[in-house]
Amino acid sequence: MAAFVALGVSLSGCGAGGTGARDEGPAHAEAVEGAASPSPVASPSKVPERVDAVRLVKTDPKVSAEVKRELKPCVGDQYPVDVSYGKLTGQSAEDVVVNVLTCGDGVGVGSYVYREEDGAYQNVFQAEEPPVYAEIDRGDLVVSKQVYEKGDSVSSPSSSIVITYRWASDRFAEEYRTHNDYSNAVGGMPSPAPEPEN
Repeated sequence: MAAFVALGVSLSGCGAGGTGARDEGPAHAEAVEGAASPSPVASPSKVPERVDAVRLVKTDPKVSAEVKRELKPCVGDQYPVDVSYGKLTGQSAEDVVVNVLTCGDGVGVGSYVYREEDGAYQNVFQAEEPPVYAEIDRGDLVVSKQVYEKGDSVSSPSSSIVITYRWASDRFAEEYRTHNDYSNAVGGMPSPAPEPEN
């Protein structure tokens, strides 16, 4: 009997007409502590030199005053920033992607790409229209922007726009744009009644 209950519970997330799994961004370090480590790689890659992402953002003249003002520690000296390292701009040094988030709900308020030039990091891309999140995907920059309509909760946007950029001629150029609409019927919550027009 317990096996049938377990089977039913595991299949309950696969209802017909659903939108499937949503990618809500990478897990934060504290969320993945204790997770199983992947198998070792045959040829170890060079670990990129870590940068002080908070200082990078706060001293960057291209970053808006609002993002700088909001960039404060959430707990102790831990800032709400996610940092990724990878090859985006075709040079030998690793590029740095910094996402600045809100403390309470982890919403992205700014995404930046820094490229090392002459021993210093230069801002070569930024997006500051919240909610926004940037990632490195196979050498491309992928920027996700969630779109909320009136009545949407932070965890359930109405849609998202995913833009893929590729480095060309010393700048990022848009390669692809995908628009995803999400169902508001999933989750068992009734849609709010439309407001009467005045």
